[in-house]
Amino acid sequence: MIFVYLLLSAAIVGIDQWVKFWTVSNFELGESQSVIPSILSLTHIRNTGAAWSLLEGKMWFFAIVTTIAVIVVLYLLIKNLKGSKWFTIGLSLVLAGALGNFIDRMRLGYVVDMFQTDFMNFPIFNVADMSLVIGVACIFIYIILDEREKGN
Repeated sequence: MIFVYLLLSAAIVGIDQWVKFWTVSNFELGESQSVIPSILSLTHIRNTGAAWSLLEGKMWFFAIVTTIAVIVVLYLLIKNLKGSKWFTIGLSLVLAGALGNFIDRMRLGYVVDMFQTDFMNFPIFNVADMSLVIGVACIFIYIILDEREKGN
């Protein structure tokens, strides 16, 4: 069963890396093109930090944190294989997001970002970032449902 979750993670990492490759191949650094007017643009940037460029240039920090996160997520995934799908899918998505950005940091020294929300001021992000956010949301849903179940 772990194969299914690791396959999900690998597929998302593959999509993330393909979208980043496509962006770098088709957009100059800083170039932007509207996809859905006033809602979404593709904008090619390099991010040497985390969201909002926090901890910019701290590659050693990201390497350590990502390594620890991957080990913990894999442990939790293996330990909870027969548990909640919200939790195991959430862990798979977190794993994919962490690895997608880790590959960029180790290979390039920065993360390629491209999705820009035009209707609000929000950091430009990528597929790995979306995977992380959705994965964390799934884990929160699991926690809420688990607490509700324990309360009854």
